[in-house]
Parts: sequence; structure tokens; C-alpha cells
Amino acid sequence: MKEISKLMNYRKDVRVVDATLRDGGLVNDFYFTDEFVKALYFTNIRAGVDYMEFGYKASSEMFDETKFGKWKFCKDEDIRAIVGDNDSDLKIAVMADVGRCDYKKDIVDRNESPVDLIRVATYLNTIPSAVDMIEYASKKGYEVSCNIMAISNTQERDLEVALDILGQTPVDVFYIVDSYGALYPEQVARIVDIYKNAAEKYGKKIGMHAHNNQQLAFANTIEAVGDGVDWLDGTYAGMGRGAGNCAMELLLGFLRNPKYNVYPVFQFVDKYMMKLKEEGTVWGYDLQYLITGLLNQHPRTAIQFTKEGRKDYFEFYREVVTQD
Repeated sequence: MKEISKLMNYRKDVRVVDATLRDGGLVNDFYFTDEFVKALYFTNIRAGVDYMEFGYKASSEMFDETKFGKWKFCKDEDIRAIVGDNDSDLKIAVMADVGRCDYKKDIVDRNESPVDLIRVATYLNTIPSAVDMIEYASKKGYEVSCNIMAISNTQERDLEVALDILGQTPVDVFYIVDSYGALYPEQVARIVDIYKNAAEKYGKKIGMHAHNNQQLAFANTIEAVGDGVDWLDGTYAGMGRGAGNCAMELLLGFLRNPKYNVYPVFQFVDKYMMKLKEEGTVWGYDLQYLITGLLNQHPRTAIQFTKEGRKDYFEFYREVVTQD
């Protein structure tokens, strides 16, 4: 059991990252209005959020720009149209997904960009490519995190080797990413221990990005906080792929840091997030996502189930539990 002081006190090193546009963009193909994005930006400033992730630096050769909103590609001019000179304490982040971005073309020198942080997303089998991206982004002057996806499917020894490789790069933060929403708090605690060994050895920070397939995104995030993880992802109203993520309003309400202010968060959720739901945008916990989380599977089958408007949950369970 965690010491009560670790849950009731606050650590000045905690950094909160808003991933609403990026993970939430996977729900609506990144079609957010400029009004929504500007309101989110100013809400993050008022709430004291540390980083705002605008979306992906996706390859325009791999993805058809006519089929996605602009935050799939996060062009610097589009970000500037929202933030101007970003005369605030809020830092700007984008995600660069290994194998899905043209980073040597699209990531320019830091002094020419409004972006502060490049979040490199990788699976264990693409670590060498992630290392190249990390080194490239760091040389360009950016802060860099490495988000290791599908952590629930990794072998402990493989993870240790990967972290040892990444530790020798200029990456600033190692991220635990529960892509499938399959982890329980006890498992998070054990994974954090593995990360901490590498982080302490190489002088890195640790981050947590949770999904809510089993309604444990918030529980797993505060478990990570109690275990010493400093970088925490949240999204407004939990908006994110499939079952969504740790809700920002829960996270900021839990953190005892006086720099964070939950009131503008509730205002934004009330005015903008509820409107998205009323207009038919669908995300959040449901049985199909629970099923893939329990089975430690990618939620793509559950996402398709949702898109088709199916309600035959038991048949869906039979389909996914018997697939090869």
C-alpha cells in the first residue's frame, strides 16, 4: 500500500500533458474546429497544464490529407494560427510515430517551430528507428520523450534491454503506454520499478499514458504517481481512441499541486466536450472495450464493432476469444 503522504502531498516535478487533440483525434479523424482548439489551448493555460499535444506529425505521403483534419499532420503554421508566439508557460508537443512520419523533412530546427516537445511513439520491435528519431529531434533542439506502446504485451527482459538502449540516447522521458487498457495497478507498480532502474541509471524521467478499457486509466495513473512517475497524460472528458484515457478533470482534481486549477477544466468540458458527444462523437468505456482489455488485445475489433453500431456483445466476445 502506498504511503498516504505520496497520495495526499504534491511533487513539484509532476508534469501534466493534455493529449485531447492527439488521442481524441483518433476518434473523429482529427476534425476539430479552430474554435475548439483555441478554447482548449486557453483552458490549458488557465488550468496550469504543462504541455498540450496538438496531434501527430504524420507523413503526408502515407496519409491522404483530404481524409483527415489538420491535427493529423500538425504543420507549424497551423499551430501558430492557434498559439501565436505562445506567450505562456504552456509548452507545445506533437507525436511522431515510428514508420508513419517523415521526420527528417517535417521536423525543422526548434528555433523555427512553435513546438517544444517531440513525443516519439514506438513498439519494442522498432526501437532502432526510434533511437534515430530521438537523436535527430534532440539535435534539432527539442525536448524528446519515447512512448513505448503496447507495454502489456512485452517481456520483462526485452523491456529492460530496450530501456537500456534508449537510456543511452538524449531522450528526456521514458513513457509507459498501456495501449490496450489491459494493465492493473499492481502490474503498473512492477513496470514502474523496471523503468525506474533505467531512469535512475541514465538520469531520465518517467511518464504514464493509460487507456480506460477496464475503467482503470485513472487508477493506473495515480498508482504511477504514487510510485514516483512524474509525467502524466490526461484528456478532457477522457476523450481518446476507443475507451479513452485518464480524464483530465479526474487527474487535476486528484493532484494536490496548487499550480493546477480544475475550474476552467469543468467549464471547457461543459461547453465543448458535452457538445461533441451530443453531436454523435463516440468514445469511452463500453463492454466491447472491456473485452479487448481483458484479453490484452488491440481495440481495433472493438472500434469496428462500435462503428457498425453492434450490440451483440456476447457474440463479439465469442469472435475475439476464438480468433487466431
